Parts: sequence; structure tokens; C-alpha cells
Amino acid sequence: MTDPAAPTSRPAIAAAAAAAVPAERFAARTSGMKASEIRALFAVASRPEVVSLAGGMPNLAALPLDALAAEVADLVARDGQVALQYGSAQGVPALREQICEVMAEEGIRADPDDVVVTVGSQMALDLVTRIFCDPGDVVLAEGPSYVGALGSFAAYQARVVHVAMDEHGLVPDLLREALQSLAAQGITPKFLYTIPNFHNPAGVTLAVERRAEVLDICASYGVAVVEDNPYGLLGFSGRMYPALRSLDRDVVYLGSFSKTFASGVRVGWALVPPAVRDRLVLAAESAALCPPNFNQMLVSRYLAAHDWRSQIKSYTEAYRERRDAMLAALETYLPDGCSWNVPDGGFYVWLSVPEGVDTKAMLPRAVTARVAYASGTGFYADGFGSRQLRLSYCYPTPERITEGVRRLAGVLEAELDVMRTFGSPARLSPGGAGQAGLQAPSPHTP
Repeated sequence: MTDPAAPTSRPAIAAAAAAAVPAERFAARTSGMKASEIRALFAVASRPEVVSLAGGMPNLAALPLDALAAEVADLVARDGQVALQYGSAQGVPALREQICEVMAEEGIRADPDDVVVTVGSQMALDLVTRIFCDPGDVVLAEGPSYVGALGSFAAYQARVVHVAMDEHGLVPDLLREALQSLAAQGITPKFLYTIPNFHNPAGVTLAVERRAEVLDICASYGVAVVEDNPYGLLGFSGRMYPALRSLDRDVVYLGSFSKTFASGVRVGWALVPPAVRDRLVLAAESAALCPPNFNQMLVSRYLAAHDWRSQIKSYTEAYRERRDAMLAALETYLPDGCSWNVPDGGFYVWLSVPEGVDTKAMLPRAVTARVAYASGTGFYADGFGSRQLRLSYCYPTPERITEGVRRLAGVLEAELDVMRTFGSPARLSPGGAGQAGLQAPSPHTP
């Protein structure tokens, strides 16, 4: 019997306190904030018996950890008084210069004064949305789009209008149609948010011949462009795609060391036009005061003392091996009616399943079968994506990837067996049956 005088547990106290706060005390903008479907998977997907093809965690096995440990010790011993102190809201000057060298790999010529270092590029995206968007403003984004971006847009009460992609990325004609439709309503979007290289989650890359056209279309309607490019250096073919920022100095460019060095250091940046920089720095000061000096100085030392280009090549080779393992497993195990893209870099394969299968509804059954993926619905702001899912090949070993796809295929076969037995499709979310994974796709079909 429970002693009524016994102290209440902390979770119970926290739950009671949360329940006691009237909804009207919260800011109206919090009503648009919701848990990410992908983040909610992490607790389950991290169980060792589950093969997680859900999260986009970098594989850090190739990092020179012994050398980094020595760098950390030397950093504290030699520069600890600076590294462990407050710093500039704009970031360490030496690192900003090195960031310009990194961006030069994709044709960007930049001034370090226009670089603002942030706590990961997610913070940069959040700050850009804060300084550009009022409640009700429209943001254009590819459909599907990065779940973290959709979360930031929702937090600032911006309305997302998706523009479809095909196997060559964002479709210029559809972008033009969306802008024409909005203009007819008297609406000018605040910006186009795009991931041109090795898209998250779709895995496609914006064709080079489309890049200038996309920029010209946006310029003709007075719409800014925000280019998010965390995967640009992780191509498998050796081809380097020109950044949109290299074609237009007014593009707001977001970069990160999370995929090319280590996600745990949380160092990203924004390269912005001078007219945007001062407001972005003020927003950064109000959010975090300053990015951590220690993390920035560690990244700076790494870039100065280590062959970071070769390190990226090592990452790329590991990811190519994992991608190939996933593609081979999809070919071997998946049932008829499935289709997927063949990514040329990055972390992700975008998979469309047979009509009638709802990937969000199927996810609990997949977890029971000890495999996890990210349902397509998490990558749309409008409820679409129930026939799609994202598979991540970046973290598991090739053997685990093969086993995970085998388990996923078994779950899909079971769903299709139920549909054949009862003669009716599985429960559908909006945009389910008949929805293509991308506009006019030509993916691999077994």
C-alpha cells in the first residue's frame, strides 16, 4: 500500500505542475510547436535489438580520436583561459576565416565578416526564421523538407507552401506556379528554403542547369533564398556542385561541421549579406549570448592541424559503402510496388511503398519487428507523405543495414497480406494512396 505521506516522484511533480498551468499563459506561437516524429523515435530506435534506419547520425568511427584527445588537452593547457571564457556573438575570428576556406570548395567567395558562427546550423536556421518571419508569413520549401526546418517555421507561426521535386531536385516550373498563385493572392513569401545537395530526406540533388533558373525565378518575385547545405562535401562521384551562394551573393547560406567533423561539437554557421548580418548577430546574442569558445577553438585547431579534406574523403567512402549495401538489400528483399531513389551523396534513401500502405500507421509494427525508419509524414507540413519513408544508411554497419531492410521487407509483406486478405487498404493518412514520392519521379523500381 502506498504511504500517502511519502514524497511524490519528480516526474509526477513535473507532470502535475505542467497540468496546472492554464493554456492561456503560454504564448500563442507555442500552439504550433509539436514533437518531431523523428526525434520521438530515438528512445526506441536506440535499443540495441532494433536496427535503426531512422536517424541521420554521422558515423564517427573514422575520426582520429587519439589526435583529438591530444588537441583537447593542449587547448586547455595552452589556451584554457580564452577557450573557457565568454566570446563574441559572431564567433571566433580565426574559425570564421577557416569557414571561408571550407566554403571555397564549392565555389563560394566570402568575407569572414559576413560569417556568423552558431550552435549548429539548426540555430542559424531558427535565427534566420526569427528575423524574417512574422506570424502568418509564407515560406516556400521543397516537398518533402527537413523536419528541423519545418519545426522552426511552425515555432514562428510561418505557413509552409511546399514545392514538389523530381529526380533532379526542385522543379523550376512548379516553383514559378507556386509564386504566381501566391502573387494572385497578394502574398510574397519571405524566402525559399532549399537543400540543393543530397537532400534530406529525399536524397536528390538539384541539377546544375536548374540552379541559376531557381535563383532568377525567386529574384523576379522578390523572394530571398536560404540555402541549407550540410551534405555538400559528401558526394560519392567526386563531382563538386556549385553552391547557390556561389551564383548569387544575396543567398543566405547555412553550413555545419556536424556532418564533416562531429555533430556533438554543435558548430555551424550562416553566411549572410551585410544587410542581414547585424540583425542576425543581435538575434544570436539574445538566444545564446555567444557560441561556445571551446568548441570553436577545437574545430579551428582541427582544421589547421589535420588533413580535413582527407577526413571527409574517409567519411564519404564509408557512406558510399553503406549506401551500396542499402541499395543491394532493397533490390533483394523489397516486394513489388516499392520504388526508391539512388542518392549520389549524403545520408538518405527516399522510399515509396505500394498504394494503400500507410507508413506512419505501420511504424509501430516495424518497431515490434525490430527495425525503425522515419515516416514520410514527418517531412511535410500539410499531412502528406503517408506512402513514403526515409531510410538512413549513415550510421549502421553494412551488415546491420542489410538485416534492417530484410526486417522491413517482412513488415511490408505482412501489410500487403492483410490488404489482400481483407480486400481493403490499410488506414490512410492525408495524401496516402496515389501520392507519388516526388513529382514526376523516375526512381529505381524492382
